Amino acid sequence: MNSPISFDNTAIAFASKSNNDLNRAYLLFKVISYNWLVKIAPVFVDTALALRLPVKGLIRATAFKHFCGGENIADCQHTIEALGKYNIGTILDYSVEGKETEDDFEHSLQETLSCIARAKGQKNIPFSVFKLTGFARMALLEKVNAKEPLSKQEEDEFERVKQRVEKICATADEANVPVFIDAEETWVQNVIDDLANAMMIKYNRKRVLVYNTLQLYRTDRNSYLEQCFNHAVTNNYMLGVKLVRGAYMEKERDRAKKMNYPTPIQPDKNAADKDYDDALKFCMDHIDRISICAGTHNEKSSLLLVELMNQKNIPHNHTHIWFSQLYGMSDHISFNLAKEGYNVAKYVPYGPVASVLPYLIRRAQENTSVKGQTGRELANILAEKKRRKKN
Repeated sequence: MNSPISFDNTAIAFASKSNNDLNRAYLLFKVISYNWLVKIAPVFVDTALALRLPVKGLIRATAFKHFCGGENIADCQHTIEALGKYNIGTILDYSVEGKETEDDFEHSLQETLSCIARAKGQKNIPFSVFKLTGFARMALLEKVNAKEPLSKQEEDEFERVKQRVEKICATADEANVPVFIDAEETWVQNVIDDLANAMMIKYNRKRVLVYNTLQLYRTDRNSYLEQCFNHAVTNNYMLGVKLVRGAYMEKERDRAKKMNYPTPIQPDKNAADKDYDDALKFCMDHIDRISICAGTHNEKSSLLLVELMNQKNIPHNHTHIWFSQLYGMSDHISFNLAKEGYNVAKYVPYGPVASVLPYLIRRAQENTSVKGQTGRELANILAEKKRRKKN
């Protein structure tokens, strides 16, 4: 496919990185390239923390520094400014996971509201984001998702979950800060979809404020996308969707096998890629009523979206079309797109070092499981190091 943009320009991709930054990134991805190290990392880290070994400093100076913006919103200011200098937005993502108490949920709510307040009126922070499991017990969501009867206590608990979601969307509406609702495992996703749709009906009448997230490694998401669009047309609101491939593939397959039900996951990568690209095409055919964020590290899909925009003579900075990648990954896509005037934003996780370890371990696992991901990062870094040395 011919395209006016290339992701091969490492000078643009790493313009924000010093030589020391590149060297640190190279060593980090080199370590991640060893699958056996990534597999033992969770046990090693948990053991080291339990024994009070001084590993936090090492994590903070390596993986945390590369993939996270800081421990709190204020710490992220440098990252916000550094990305903004290259016309890349920041999506502040409070990435503390696995909490289960009402106090934890209220803390997560206040963090999300603080992110929205920080984003208000700031072009360098174009979106906010949250995960429903940040505000609710997984066991409760599973029960609601399965349509099992709830006790009075559980009904009250779920009502508080809905109130938190409503509070976030109402605050986002007042601040005019669009908000992404992240996707999660299939066994709680119906609850998330229902809440997202309810919020879109309420807040997406005049512009797209609320976005649901569709994981295209699921076999049913393209039909669901069409269903969502038809529902939006029928009920006179605009549809917001963030398109990703997904983050729970192995867990989904293992659970389906263990519980003896058909896997909801695509049979192979080609099928997932096809569905992702088909979803992009569908959204672009209805871009007047759909606002999309292409959350992908896939070069071909990113180029396809660029090509579709060109075919339809859509401006690079059209407000309904965004590209997004994770902080610390795929800078060759993010920075080259931003250089050409496309709307680009990076997910920038933050939180206490020990609390974001599950996120960091997932990033390492993703880089080893996605074919060619780590090798591509290493190749780009080496190409830029060679270019700088030559110059």
